[in-house]
Amino acid sequence: MYTEMFKSFSEQTEKSLAPYVKFNKMFTKNVEELTELQLAAVRAYSDLGLNQLKAVSEVKDVQSFAEFNSQQLETLTKLSQQLIDDSNKFNAVAQNFKTEVEELVAENVKQATPA
Repeated sequence: MYTEMFKSFSEQTEKSLAPYVKFNKMFTKNVEELTELQLAAVRAYSDLGLNQLKAVSEVKDVQSFAEFNSQQLETLTKLSQQLIDDSNKFNAVAQNFKTEVEELVAENVKQATPA
């Protein structure tokens, strides 16, 4: 008798907590993806900054200064593209998370709504 009661209680608890577990897994996955994107972005921007420092340290005369300045447009273009790419990646992760949460909510509303 008690075994059946505990089994029933356990099943009901598992069923009622399932949406929370699913949401927590989705949230954790989202945070992990965002963290990886942020680390990659920091790495890319750090590399770009270090390359700029190395390039400016090579300036020794007017000709090398002119070469350095001519490379700045290319560097700014690269930086702009990196910013756009990173923004698109962050947006995609956020959009994916939003869609998954909306699907989870719709699924739970459907289950909770009496037929």
